[in-house]
Amino acid sequence: MAYGVEHDFFPGFASLDVEAGDVSFRGRIGGSGSPVLLLHGYPQTHVAWRLIAPTLARSHTVIVPDLPGYGDSRTRNDQPRWTKRRVASALVAMMGRLGHERFAVVGHDRGARAGYRLALDHPQCVAAYASLTVIPTLDAFASIDKTFALNAWHWFFLAQPGDLPERMLAADPDAYLDTALAKMAGGLERIDPLALDVYRTAFRSPHVRHAICEDYRAAACEDLEHDASDAAAGRRLACPVLVLWSESEQKARSILPLDTWSRWAANVTGKGLPGGHLLPEDAPDEVLTSLQDFLVGQV
Repeated sequence: MAYGVEHDFFPGFASLDVEAGDVSFRGRIGGSGSPVLLLHGYPQTHVAWRLIAPTLARSHTVIVPDLPGYGDSRTRNDQPRWTKRRVASALVAMMGRLGHERFAVVGHDRGARAGYRLALDHPQCVAAYASLTVIPTLDAFASIDKTFALNAWHWFFLAQPGDLPERMLAADPDAYLDTALAKMAGGLERIDPLALDVYRTAFRSPHVRHAICEDYRAAACEDLEHDASDAAAGRRLACPVLVLWSESEQKARSILPLDTWSRWAANVTGKGLPGGHLLPEDAPDEVLTSLQDFLVGQV
């Protein structure tokens, strides 16, 4: 079963089916022009980009995969852990198989974390990088306070070692997913029912739930260490960076996204947008305008 292909979320796009870097990548690909890689977040699939990708495809080749382990993208050889570094290498291999050696990367949530790791580890590949609703993992952990812990409690639950999170999630996957998405969206009714059906179907897979837990375990361990090593060495993103954040989320935070990202890159622009955490679905017109303006001449 191909999650996200039951409904025509991406008119004119072809199916993406690429074996690369111990991953069977699945998703969609469409359009023509300079390549743009769109990376979704937790707990979604590539369908999260359904309101963005078709318009971007008018001027770009748009590649929209499920992240490794999410949706329909299946991983092999789960040792070592699927850190963002390993995910980034697999994405570079996938893009190479498609004939793209240099491209723009746009990431939301977990996809944004894989995206900045890709830009740091493979600067020759990334012409431009856009981050939606995140700051680097090192800074996120350093800024933890009561508000963060209560709003992002899943960071600590999913990262627990062993299989306790997986066993608890298996008890009622739909209830967990619906609760998570409702909090992010400001109400489950704000999510397209067809997309919600795709997200639920994917999350019912034990493989997907395990991959998500491993994603968060890596964030609390190896990913954090990789960020700390880069910060200590003064490594920065070489490409132009666009930062978009949720105005409603930012009200509860003290850390400023632009100030934070300016420590990681020299060329940073950005702004807050109306809507909640799920910006590609909550504020698609504003996201599209920002991305189109940013990508002009970058790739």
